[in-house]
Formats: sequence, C-alpha cells, structure tokens
Amino acid sequence: MRRPAPARRMQLRDRTAVITGAASGIGRAVALSLARRGCHLALVDRDETGLGETAASAAASGVRVSRHTLDVTDRAAIAALPAAVVAEHPGVDLLVNNAGVALSGTFEQVEETAFEWLFEINFWAVVRMARAFLPLLRVSDDARLVNVSSVFGLVSPPGQAAYSASKFAVRGFSQALRLELAGTSVGVTVVHPGGVATSIAKNARAAPSLTPEEIARVRERAQQHLRMPPEQAGEIIVRGIERRRPRVIVGNDAKIIAVLERVLPVSHMKLLFRPQARR
Repeated sequence: MRRPAPARRMQLRDRTAVITGAASGIGRAVALSLARRGCHLALVDRDETGLGETAASAAASGVRVSRHTLDVTDRAAIAALPAAVVAEHPGVDLLVNNAGVALSGTFEQVEETAFEWLFEINFWAVVRMARAFLPLLRVSDDARLVNVSSVFGLVSPPGQAAYSASKFAVRGFSQALRLELAGTSVGVTVVHPGGVATSIAKNARAAPSLTPEEIARVRERAQQHLRMPPEQAGEIIVRGIERRRPRVIVGNDAKIIAVLERVLPVSHMKLLFRPQARR
C-alpha cells in the first residue's frame, strides 16, 4: 500500500538524526544546524574529544544529544549502533553519512591496501550504516537518508583515482537506493560539496612514493580551493534536507563543475584539468 505523500517541507523539530563524522568539519556544522532547528542528535565519530565539543555546542540549543565513539570501519560496531542509539532516543528519522577521508596519488602510485582503506570509510561505511539503520528509518513516518559524496563524485581529476571512485560509488548507490525506496517514508539525498574549508586535505594520506615536497605541494594546492566555511555548507545541506532535495550541490565551484560535466560530459576535462597524456 502506497503511503500518503508527506508535507512539502521536512519538519526537523523533535526528530532524531544520526550523523557520522560529527566531531569536526561538515559533520559538526550539519549537527549544529539541525540542533538549531530542534532536532535531537546521535553523534558518531572516532574522535572522542571533537565529538564532545560538538555535543556540548549542540546541547546548548536544548536538544537531546548522545555520543557514540566508534570507527566506521568496524563492522560489528556499526551493526550494534542502532541499539545503542534507540537506548537513548525514541527512534531515528534522519541518517547523515558524512564520515570520509582523502588519499593523494595516481592509481599506479596508490597501493591496493590504501585503496581498500579509503573505500572502507568512504563507501562501505555508507552502505553498512544504511543497512543498519534502514529498519529504524522505515518505522518513521517521515525519514531521510543523506549520503555525502563530493564534487569529485561528479568529475574525476588526475591524482584522485581512489577518492573519486569512492565518491562516484556513493553517488550511484544513493541514486539506486532513492528509486528502490520510492513510495516509502524514506527519502534519499546525495550531497556534492565543493571546496569546503575542512581539514580533509591536511589529514589526507599520500602514496608512499611521493616525496615530502610533493605531498606538501599537493596539500597546498588542495587547500587553496577549500574556501567555504563549514558552517555555511552545513546550512546549505540542512536546507536541502528540509526541502527534500534528491541532490544538493554545495558551493558555486561545485555548481559550475556540475553544469560543465552535464553539458560537456567528456571535454569538460580539458577545461577543468590538464591531462598529461592524450587518450
């Protein structure tokens, strides 16, 4: 039986959201934006100190906040997380899969183990969190699953084979899941942030064959493009959730890239990047 269509805007007050990567950056910003709207929070991160800081700031808005310290590569911990959340909250209405890492180096430079490490966090954690929490989301009368991809889930720059592959995987997974859940109480949103001023570039792993000088140059170039304050990105994402957007593009840089990729599906590469070899 098809459920009746929910109200046009998702009402977040007195809802409960689970957010991964909540200790800093976009995750913290989304948490605080939700808290200001009266949404209760279950915050997830392996950084216990940062998690405590986010929780304290969110609690100042008068919402109920629980902290769950875990590594999203831990399958058993993810499987046990729903029970831990509902022990402190009446249910779950919103899941924001935000935790992510970066890895610099070309495909040939990046070892297979590093490639797998990145996918465990950027993709498999998203899949496992979705599988773990979908039963709870389905119980809600109005729920949403939000997966954070990247502008590199729209285009694939050289030197980001692993990262871009993981973010394209998140995009494809989200799009298929949205269609599979059509007609249920669970909507799906995929988010593509552009250059947001988080610590992801500074904390990125690098291929072992890169010299310290090369790593420094890569990080410096990446940091130059990370300009939007996380607080602004968080507001954009939460507004997209409220409006039930299937896709949220964060930042003018990401919007321009999205248009170029759509209009020039192959030749946009020549405009955005400088391939070293002709294919």
